[in-house]
This record gives sequence, structure tokens and C-alpha cells, in this order.
Amino acid sequence: MSVEPDLSRGEIPPVGPAHAARGDTGSYAPVLRRKKGDWIAMGAISALAAVAVGGAVLTANINDAERTVVNAPGDDAQVVVPSQAPAALTEAFRLPTAGYPGLNRPLVARGLVITNDEHTVTATNEDGSTAWTYARSDVPICSIGSAWDKVVVTFETGVGCGDVVAISAATGEYAGTRSALSSDYVVPIRSNDRVGTVSNERVELWRSDLVRTVEYGDVEAKQESGFQPHEDCTINSALTRSELLVVSESCPDQPETSYLRFMKTTPEDSRKPEVLKDVAISTSGARVVAVGTEGAAVYVPSSPPLIISFNQQGQETSRTEVPASPTVTQASSPFAPATGDLPAHMTWWDGKRLYLFNPETLAVERSFDRALGVGTAISDRLVFPTRDGIAVANWSTGEIERTIPVDRGGYSGPVAVSRAGNNLVELRGNEVVALKMRTG
Repeated sequence: MSVEPDLSRGEIPPVGPAHAARGDTGSYAPVLRRKKGDWIAMGAISALAAVAVGGAVLTANINDAERTVVNAPGDDAQVVVPSQAPAALTEAFRLPTAGYPGLNRPLVARGLVITNDEHTVTATNEDGSTAWTYARSDVPICSIGSAWDKVVVTFETGVGCGDVVAISAATGEYAGTRSALSSDYVVPIRSNDRVGTVSNERVELWRSDLVRTVEYGDVEAKQESGFQPHEDCTINSALTRSELLVVSESCPDQPETSYLRFMKTTPEDSRKPEVLKDVAISTSGARVVAVGTEGAAVYVPSSPPLIISFNQQGQETSRTEVPASPTVTQASSPFAPATGDLPAHMTWWDGKRLYLFNPETLAVERSFDRALGVGTAISDRLVFPTRDGIAVANWSTGEIERTIPVDRGGYSGPVAVSRAGNNLVELRGNEVVALKMRTG
């Protein structure tokens, strides 16, 4: 795979304390597009290349960041994994959080609860104490996520949402940086292997050292023509898993058709996506809602609405009639589905119900009505939020075995849950609430 710097595109190496401390050259940060027509002038591109050669930073200086380690657990700390689903829940602590588009569940990394305001990220231990904070007062946060036991934060500078820093969750230490031009509005995309961003114009994925492995969409200042196969189309959703990236988009020449693109996450050249299959769906507005290692499921707002699954060869493997999804019809673009993983299923919350997908065929196996958001696996059970509290369900049979009461006061909006050690963490709007689990 090609990862060499491309100075004609304005690529610059990541900078900051992480790389200074390691003494390495770091990964190279390719230019992202901000919006159509922004960086067309070749004079501007030449200037960017000149800055890159000089080693300067085009966006806000990451050295202005303030990183404070208070009580980080360290790399050797063991993350508690409960042996059975809870029998009771007691509130342990609650924290404010700003959240961001595409963040559809509590953010947890290495057993720590991750929250943020406009400029600061805070990691909180299981007992409610602060593990570490990371702040940049000069620029706002525009996206946040986690992978590889790291917290990945993206900041919006004067050239879009393109300054990225990775922090080790366990230690609060720098784990990588990248800086590049980007779109102003992005949503995060992640798997166990990669993270990245999605905008209406383009998708890009990064590996664990934040080197880009693939870009797809409208790329300005192209070195080679013909690398991007569908530059005029508008991306409206994307999901990734393992070596597969799946994008849905609409194109101006066929506005009533949705297109599904299956492609590799690591092509030979990161600038040239390798599309495995194109699938045309004869209804506009289709969105990717689940992805496996060899296929994907899309919600199609037809009459009646459908969830259709395809393998990466473009063959339909399943079709299910479903009720209309409020999260799709009311969502902004690009759409960021509320998804989750269980040991034997992928899940998607459609705004009213929680769907469980077969990991091989991506067929809908069952759904749970009246769910308030995505759930999580605890031992061999699915736990998910309802109006009455937390439901404990057998994912193999679909039986709800019990519901644990939870008093949410006057809050009546969506709720999503994640597990952080012995705490079950609820995201309630702009607040996270940690609930201590008791099994006896």
C-alpha cells in the first residue's frame, strides 16, 4: 500500500509532542477536501507543498494543547469483565457531555468513560475519579471516537475538521496525530481495525498509526485523473468492518436511484479505491445500517420500507419488510446509524426498535420493540434501555427475561448504553450516567 508523502497534494507529517517524544517522522497527513471548489487553484496547492517541505503546520498548532494526567490506570491495569448480566443497578456518578453527530452511544475506551465539552476531553475511572484530560482552547472539537484502546479526537480549524489526535486511554499519553484539510461537517466511522470520517463529499479511513489507508469521493488537486470513480455523487452513509468498506450514495444523473459501493479498506494505493461491486437500488434514500466482513444491510425507504442485505459480490441475501424508521427519515446527511456488536449479531437501533442481524448473511433475525437506543452484551445476554429501565434479553431466543427499574427523572429522550468495567453507562442526551451493576 502506498503511504509515501505526496507533496503536490500538500501532505504533511503529523506533528506534536507524541512524535517529538518518540523521535520518529510519524505518519503522513493527506490533504482532505473541505467543500467542492475550495482548493482548486494550483497556486494554493503549491503554497501548501512549500509549507509541507518546510515542516510547518497548516492548521492549529497541536503544541498548544494542554494534557493533564490525574489518576490514569496505566497499561497494566486489568479491565473488569462481568461474568453475568446485572440483577440490580445503582447510580454511581453522572457527568455532562456535549456529544457530537454520529456518537450514538456512551464512549468507553479501556474501561474508562469518555466525555467532552467544546474544547476538552475527559476520561473518568470506574469510581468516578478523573483519569486524564486533554484540551485545546484555540479550536473546538468536531468529532470524537475510540479504537485500539485509544481515544481519537478531531478538531475543527480554519480549514475544516482535520486536526486529529489519538490518546492512549489507559495512560493519557499521546498515541498519534495527523493534520490535514477536511470538510467542515463530518461524522465518525470506525471498526476494530480502523477509524476515519465521513462527509457528503468523501470517506477516508486511517489505521492505528493514523496513516490513511483509503479515500473515496471528491478529491481536490488530484495528481492522477481517473482515480476516483464517482466524484460527482453525494455520499450519505458508510460503515466498515475488517477489510470491507461499504458506502451508499446518490448521483446527479440518476437521482431516484441509490448506489451501494463495496470496496477494500486497504487498496494498493490509498488514493485509488478498489471497488469490488456496485449495486443499484431503485429507490432514493437507502442507507447502510449494518456491515459484516463480507456483506452489508441497507434500509430502503420504499413502500413498504425494507431492509435488504447483499454480499460483497452484489447478490441479495435477505429482504425483510419493516416499519418506517424515524432515525433515517429525520436524519441529517451523512447518516450515522446507531449500531452495535454482540458476540453473535450486529445491531441497529432505528429510533423505535432494536434489530439483530445474522453476522454471516446480514439477515434480520429478530427485533425488540420499544427500545430507546442501542444495547450492549454482558456475559451471554443483551441489555438495552426501555422506558421502564434496562431489559435483559436472551439474544438467541428473543425472550426478555427481566427488566431492571431505572429512575431517569424527567428525562424522556433516547437512551443508549455501554459497559465500562462494573458500570453500565447510559447516554441521556447531554449527560452520561454510570450505574453500578450488582449480580446478586
